[in-house]
Amino acid sequence: MSFTLQDKINIALKLDELGVDYIEGGWPYSNPKDLEFFKLMKEYPLTRAKLAAFGSTRRRGLRPHQDESLNSIVKADVPAAVIFGKSWTLHVDKVLEATREENLAMIAESVEYLRQHGMEVIYDAEHFFQGYQEDPEYALATIEAAWRAGARVVVLADTNGGTPPNEVYRIVQEVRRRFPNMPLGAHMHNDIGCAVANTLMAVAAGARHVQGTINGVGERTGNADLVAVLPTLELKMGFRVLRDEPPPAKYSKLREVSRLVYEALGMAPNPYQPYVGEFAFAHKGGVHADAVMKVPRAYEHVDPALVGNRRVFVVSEMAGGASVVLKAAEELGLELEKRDEAVRRALEEIKRMEKEGYSFDLAPASALLILMRHLGLYTERFQLLEWKVVTGPSEHSYAFVKVRVGESVRLEAGEGVGPVHAVDVALRRALTASFPELVDVALSDYKVVLPTAKKSTESVVRVLAEFRDGQRMWRTVGVSTNIVKASIKALTDGYDFALQIKNGWGKKPIYLGKKDVLIK
Repeated sequence: MSFTLQDKINIALKLDELGVDYIEGGWPYSNPKDLEFFKLMKEYPLTRAKLAAFGSTRRRGLRPHQDESLNSIVKADVPAAVIFGKSWTLHVDKVLEATREENLAMIAESVEYLRQHGMEVIYDAEHFFQGYQEDPEYALATIEAAWRAGARVVVLADTNGGTPPNEVYRIVQEVRRRFPNMPLGAHMHNDIGCAVANTLMAVAAGARHVQGTINGVGERTGNADLVAVLPTLELKMGFRVLRDEPPPAKYSKLREVSRLVYEALGMAPNPYQPYVGEFAFAHKGGVHADAVMKVPRAYEHVDPALVGNRRVFVVSEMAGGASVVLKAAEELGLELEKRDEAVRRALEEIKRMEKEGYSFDLAPASALLILMRHLGLYTERFQLLEWKVVTGPSEHSYAFVKVRVGESVRLEAGEGVGPVHAVDVALRRALTASFPELVDVALSDYKVVLPTAKKSTESVVRVLAEFRDGQRMWRTVGVSTNIVKASIKALTDGYDFALQIKNGWGKKPIYLGKKDVLIK
């Protein structure tokens, strides 16, 4: 992973807005980009966070003022320094090839040198947990050396990420008993999937300074994910973190910060990420959806709004009538009865289509079109009568579509990079001529899901299409043994849904059985 210089600035400003205490901006000695970052950040005053430069203790055999790494931290001209030193005798003996006494001197002298230059020093005790397990007295001696030299906080690091939570809790408690007045921190890696748990256990045992990254990005399997750590500390464990504002104001930007980092890395957001993922508060099973409709906290550990997220009801083969009703209420503003006959018929059709390979979990707009047809809310706006795609050895393809709107028939052609793009160009031309409101609608994402085997010589292909109009986003799905045909189904559903919600329905209440369906 690598951030551009502008990415680093944008993320730093957003972290400051979120309310973190320290932003470790990089290692100025390791590369010119990090040094330039600290220079440019002078133009961006921070309201809460302190910028910190990262580095190591002085090299063996040098005095602090001779060490280029320490001097690069000083030249960064920031309020705080984060330096790491060795706690594990294995590293002292085999990696540094220093005496154990010299390692203690390297730690103390490095902290003192930076303190003399007016910097607040955060000392990271590298491999502390491994060091403590092999030689507890020496590991304790290393952190005492940093503390006595003036370190603001001593951070116990599980650098190889291999310590289980029970050991983290035990060791931090023992350190706290040995040094009751030493400010302790936690720096956890995720090599056994326990970085978040280990961070929380360290705090429970007495640590009060937490290090981590947004989304847990980092070396190997990553670091502790602050997106999970921060709200858990406050909402579950009762600690006050970040700014002084109460939730939800404090955490309403958490999802936004998470998305910013994913975007900067060119990575798709993890839909299953705790608190901020698209499915973090998604309800698929009918029993769950029905319960949440009555009492949200029956299946939600916090209010989604507290962390800038929202509740999602998934329409699927597992869904009962409640899921369909809730999805309609969420997306269309419809008040329905889950036992209504039209809802039951729509659900039966959805389940039948899922047996054929459809999946509406990520494409609820296609399911809502089915529901609208059964409710009598659907008005046919157009028909795709014919289509043809021509491809060749070049990247460009050509498509022809024949579309009926009312009594008129329109034939249009399109050229694009690949057959799907060509069809989309032709289809948009045909539709926008009659429906200018579709000018703002754009295909924003397209993906082919791994096919499922149908026969030995063919497979069913599922295509997902995402659309945006500047105000809302919706996804549709198409399934076929022909990838172009599946794509066209998803495309036509996408433009059809846009027209249904923009025109033609919602003019008056629709009577269904004993209850009026109120369309907001």
